[in-house]
Amino acid sequence: MAEKKDFLKQTIEHIDIKKYDVVPLVDAMEKMAFSARDLNRAAKIYDMMLKDKDCTVFLTLAGSIFSAGLKKVVYDLIENNMVDAIVSTGALIVDQDFFEALGYKHYIGTKWSDDNLLRDLAIDRIYDTYIDEDELRICDETIGKIADSLEPRPYSSREFIWEMGKYLENNGGPKVEDSIVYAAYKKNVPIFVPAFSDCSAGFGFIMHQTKNPDKHLSIDSAKDFLELTQIKINSKDSGIFMIGGGVPKNFTQDIVVAADILQESAPMHKYAVQITVADERDGALSGSTLKEASSWGKVETTYEQMVYAEATIAMPLITGYAYHKGSWKARNGKEHQKLFAKQPQSV
Repeated sequence: MAEKKDFLKQTIEHIDIKKYDVVPLVDAMEKMAFSARDLNRAAKIYDMMLKDKDCTVFLTLAGSIFSAGLKKVVYDLIENNMVDAIVSTGALIVDQDFFEALGYKHYIGTKWSDDNLLRDLAIDRIYDTYIDEDELRICDETIGKIADSLEPRPYSSREFIWEMGKYLENNGGPKVEDSIVYAAYKKNVPIFVPAFSDCSAGFGFIMHQTKNPDKHLSIDSAKDFLELTQIKINSKDSGIFMIGGGVPKNFTQDIVVAADILQESAPMHKYAVQITVADERDGALSGSTLKEASSWGKVETTYEQMVYAEATIAMPLITGYAYHKGSWKARNGKEHQKLFAKQPQSV
């Protein structure tokens, strides 16, 4: 009879963009056509963001890309001042990054699995990747434990994720060298998860709120929106590097409109790059073009580029190009976390 150990054998390895100088390859794509030329232009625009000392770089993340091997890419962007703020889905930050920081792994699987058997063995599948559900429950419980330790009040997701980094520091540090939550904590890069309950954090929060029905922590998504807008207001210019679409994409584009509503001076995002496999024809947000976003007053159209490609292929090429071009070496991190001096206090 099959056992869990028969499936959870070979771990996913996160690609290291520092090892591969892709600059000649991406440069050669300029004289090709179709998605290759689009990718070349996107890589150059991202490099322009890094050269522009007045530009705050927002990275938006959607899709199960950390479990697929792209976690170290984002870690390296943080460590080398190539990103100033992150807006993400909760699964990436909690179920995948924090999960690995606690010492757990993602495993190489197959899409041809017997999913009923996997369910019996408490193995969760993400396309061709496996996760141990029992370990994921420990991650949920850890989130609940962090919530129990905090003053009961509404928090932005940024505040709570900062506290997750603090938890790792106070408990011997992460069990891996490439924790995004911990790197962002140390480098003062704020992370926002606007739909924070839609992941393991949500399970942790319901544990916490069930135990504390009258005095408990909650997540205030409107506070997220305000804080992210404050970063935009405090930035002379900005650029967005978007992986996938969904809530992180829209949330980050919307801060330009929010600043205008607050009657603050905040120009449209000067630069924008999106990697997506979504189609624009159904009118959904994930596939909507950056030119369309300009009609809403969100994104300028001078330096924008859509790349219709899957993230595990396109993201290492674009970020690897920018890393090996080296513009980040003359760049200081914006440390936007410092805009919010008062951090959560344990109780």
